[in-house]
Amino acid sequence: MDVLRLGVVPYHEAWSMQRALAEERRHGRGEDTLILLEHPEVYTAGRRTGAGDRPVDGTPVVDVDRGGGITWHGPGQLVGYPIVRLPMPLDVVAYVRALEAGLIVACSEFGLPARRVEGRTGVWTSDGQRKLAAIGVRVSWKVTCHGFAVNCDPALSAFGRIVPCGISDAGVTSLSRELGRPLPVAEARPVVERHLTRAIGDYLAAGREAPARRTPKTDSDQTSPPDLIGVGRADGRTTR
Repeated sequence: MDVLRLGVVPYHEAWSMQRALAEERRHGRGEDTLILLEHPEVYTAGRRTGAGDRPVDGTPVVDVDRGGGITWHGPGQLVGYPIVRLPMPLDVVAYVRALEAGLIVACSEFGLPARRVEGRTGVWTSDGQRKLAAIGVRVSWKVTCHGFAVNCDPALSAFGRIVPCGISDAGVTSLSRELGRPLPVAEARPVVERHLTRAIGDYLAAGREAPARRTPKTDSDQTSPPDLIGVGRADGRTTR
C-alpha cells in the first residue's frame, strides 16, 4: 500500500485528491493508497447530519458524500483517507471494523486502552463515554474514500459548537487529554500508519482469499455467477 504523508492540506484539495485516486483504482490502475494529513479548521457534514447538529452561528460547513453526521477537522487531528479497492463480496461493515481494530491497537501502543461501542462507529475510551477517533466512509464501485480522524492534541472546544456525529449523549476527547501528556500528530502518525496499513492489508488479504475457499455450486443450483453479485455501483455508508 502506498502512503502519502502530507502536511496541512485544505479540505477541498484533499477531497479532489481522493476522488482522483479513487477513479484510478476503480479502473484497476494505481495502488491502494493511504493519505495521512491534517486540515485547517473545517466542519464537514455527512449525509445523516441533522439540522440541529450544525453550528447555530452560521459557521460554514462543507457538505460531503460520506456517511455519518457532522464533525470537525483541524490542527492537532490526524486524518487518514484510505483509497482502497475492496474485494468481493462487498462487506463495508467489515472494512470499517478493520479500521477500528487498527486504531485500537495504535491507542494501546500509546498506553491507552480503547474499544468499540455497540451500535456506534469509531474508537472510544475504555468506559465507552468519549470518542477518540471518528470514522466515516463512502464506497463506490468497490473503492473506498473518506476515512478516519484521530484526535491527537486538537482544540476540543471546536466540537462544542456542533453535535459531533449526531451523538448528544457522549463526549469527544483526545489522546493527549486521556494520557495526561502532549501527544502531537508527528508522534502519532508513524504508529497509526503502521497499524492501519497492517489492518487494511490483513482485511484485503482475507477477503481476496475467501472466494477460493467457497464450495463450488453445481449447475443446477447456480442461478447467477456468485462473484458478480453486486458488481457495479455499491455505496456503503456508516456513521461517524
